[in-house]
Amino acid sequence: MTKVELGLNGKTLVIETGLFAKQADGATVVRCGDTVILATSVAKKESPEGGLDFFPLTIDYQEKAYSAGKIPGGYFKREGRPTEKEVLTSRLIDRALRPIFPKGFFSETQGIVSVLSYGDENIADILGIIGMSAAISISSIPFNGPVGAVKIGIIDGSFILNPNLKEIEECDFTLVVAGTEHAVVMVEGGGLEISDEAVILNAIDTAHKEIKRIIEVQKELVSIVGKPKRIVTPPVISEELINSVSELSLERIKEAVTIPDKLKRQDALNLILKDVLTKLNTDEKNISKDIITAFSKIEKNLVRNMILDKNVRADGRRPDEIRNIAAQVGILPRTHGSALFVRGETQCLAAVTLGTAEDEQRIDSLEGELTKAFMLHYNFPPFSVGEVKPLRSPGRREIGHGMLAERAIKAVLPQKSEFPYTIRIVSDILESNGSSSMATVCSGSLALMDAGVPIKAPVAGIAMGLITEGEKTVVLTDILGLEDHLGDMDFKVTGTEFGITAFQMDVKTSGVSRQVMEKALQQAKEGRLYILRKMSETLAGPRDNLATHAPRIFTMQIKPDKIREVIGSGGKVIRGIVEQTGVKIDIDDTGLINIASVDETSAHKAMDIIRGIVAEAELNKVYLGKVKRIVDFGAFVEILPGTEGLLHISQISDKRVANVKDEMQEGDEILVKVIEIDKIGRIRLSRKEAMKEKVSAKAE
Repeated sequence: MTKVELGLNGKTLVIETGLFAKQADGATVVRCGDTVILATSVAKKESPEGGLDFFPLTIDYQEKAYSAGKIPGGYFKREGRPTEKEVLTSRLIDRALRPIFPKGFFSETQGIVSVLSYGDENIADILGIIGMSAAISISSIPFNGPVGAVKIGIIDGSFILNPNLKEIEECDFTLVVAGTEHAVVMVEGGGLEISDEAVILNAIDTAHKEIKRIIEVQKELVSIVGKPKRIVTPPVISEELINSVSELSLERIKEAVTIPDKLKRQDALNLILKDVLTKLNTDEKNISKDIITAFSKIEKNLVRNMILDKNVRADGRRPDEIRNIAAQVGILPRTHGSALFVRGETQCLAAVTLGTAEDEQRIDSLEGELTKAFMLHYNFPPFSVGEVKPLRSPGRREIGHGMLAERAIKAVLPQKSEFPYTIRIVSDILESNGSSSMATVCSGSLALMDAGVPIKAPVAGIAMGLITEGEKTVVLTDILGLEDHLGDMDFKVTGTEFGITAFQMDVKTSGVSRQVMEKALQQAKEGRLYILRKMSETLAGPRDNLATHAPRIFTMQIKPDKIREVIGSGGKVIRGIVEQTGVKIDIDDTGLINIASVDETSAHKAMDIIRGIVAEAELNKVYLGKVKRIVDFGAFVEILPGTEGLLHISQISDKRVANVKDEMQEGDEILVKVIEIDKIGRIRLSRKEAMKEKVSAKAE
C-alpha cells in the first residue's frame, strides 16, 4: 500500500492506494479525521464502434449507512435508490472532473465514490472529488489533472476552510471550489446575501491556494504508482471534406444562425445539413458522421466569431443585453400562490403550496433524522423543447436545477417562529431556450409573494456565458441554449437587490481566471438588478394577506408540563379537539402549538378549548365550578378541566352547615372563589366569599 499525506485545516488528509479494489483501473482511499471514502475509476479499453460525439462519463456517489453506524430506515433494510444528496454530490464530482478529460477520448468511463466512514468533518463530497481525481490520475485513463477541491465558509467576511457540521451552521455563506493547478473549473455556493462580490472572489482565491497544495500531493502519488496513460487519437476529418462542406453550406449557415427564433433557426440549419448530406454522401462511401461533425464545427466557429469580432449574438442582442421579460401572478385560482415568468423563449410556471409541520419532508441521512420545511421541485417536460420522450422520475439535471433555485430563495424566507408553514414550490418549465433554472428563481420568488409569504426581498437569477479564443474574451449575459452549447462557461448567479444568495459556475475549458469571474459577476449584478425592476412591475412585494385557500396557522404557547393534558392518554384529547373543530394541531417539546385551518372560526374554537385545558387557577378569582365529590368536611369542586379545589364546610355559607348534602349535590354548578393556593398547588375555595362578591357587584 502507498500513501501520501497533507496537513489541512488542523487535520491530516491521507490518500492511499494499493489495498482496496485492485482490479479497477485506479482506486484510492481518502481519509480526513473520521471520514473515509473509496474512489474507483474504470474505462472501457476500446472506443465505441461508429464513434461518439460526447464523452460517456458516469460518476456515482453513494453513502453507506454503516459508515455512520446506522441501519437504513423503512421496510427494506438496505440502501435503495440514490437520495437527493447522493444525486447532487454525484453531479458535483462530475462537474469538477469532466472538463479535464482530453478532447477525443470517447471510451465509456465510470467513477464510483463510496462513503465508508462518516465523521462530523462534513467533507465527504470534497474527499470524493479529491479521491476520484487521484484514482483517475494514477490509472491509465487519459486525464489532464489532477483536480483539487475545498469547501470555504464565510463568517463576517472571514474564511473557514472545510467547516465541520457545527461550524457550517454559523456560516453566512458556503461555497465549494474545484480546480487545476492553473485555474478554477467549478464553483457553487449559497447562503445569506453577499453584497460585495470581492468577498466571493477572495474566497475563491483562498480556495485555489489550498487546491494547489492538494494537487501537489496527488502528483506525488502519481510519481510513485502512476500508470502510463493511454494514447488518445482524436478522429481526424480530411481538409478536403471540410472544404466541401464549407463550400455547400457556409453562406447559408451565416444566414441561419442569425434567425432569432430558436425553432426556426434549428429548422433552417437542419435543412442545410440535410442538403449537404444528400450531395456529399455516395453509395460507395457513407461519411454522414464526418459531414455532421464538419457542419457542427463550421456552425460553432461562425457563432463564436460573430460574438468575438462583431459583438453580435445569434438572436441579434449585444453581449450584455437581456431578452424581453414578462410576468403574471395569481393565474391559478386554487393554488396558494402562482406566477408565470417569461424571458425570451424560456417560460416557467411556479406554484406555491403552504402546509403545516405534518407536511415537512423527513430525511433519514448519515447525520441523523432531519426535517425540511422548504422544498423546491423543478420539472423539465420534453414538450418544453419540442421533443417526444417518455416521462420518468426526475433526473439528475432536474434535481440539480431545483436545488440551485431552492438555495437561491431559501436565504430570504422568514424564520419559522415568524411564519410556521411548510412551503413547497413546484416549477414547471413550459418552454426552454436557456437559463430555465434562473427563470425558476424569478417565478418562484413571484409566486411566494403572490401567496403572501413575507419574504425579506424578491430574488432574481441570471445565467452568464463566455466565448474565448486566444486573447479575445466576451462575457455574455442571459445566455441562449445555443450559447450554452457552443460556449465555454455557464455561470449562474442569483440574488436580491442587496446581494448574492447563490451561484454556480461550470466551464468547458481548462478553467477561468479571476478577471473573467470578476467581469461575469459585475455583469450579472447589472442584469439581476434589471430583472428585479421588471419583476417589481408585476408585484413589488408580498401580498398583505395569505391566499384564500391557504391554511391559517395560529400559534399559542403553553407550559411544557401541560403538553400531556392537551394530548391526553393515547392522544385521546387532541384527537377529540381535531374531530370537533376540523383543524390540524402540532405541538413541539417546548409547548409551542400551531393550529392550522382554512376556517378562522374553527381555529379560534380549538384555541379556546386548549386554553380551557391548560388554564391554571388564579388567586382571588371567582369560578363557576362543578361539584365532583362530597365528603364529611366539605366538597371537591372542579373549577377548570382537570383542576379541583377543596371547598371546606366552613366556607360554604355564613350560617353554620351541619351536613354538606343539605347545601349541594354532586353535579351541581356553584360559584366559588379561590382563597388560597399553597406551595404544592393545593387549592382552597370559598362559596360564601364568592356570594359576597356577587352581592357587591349587584350593588354597584
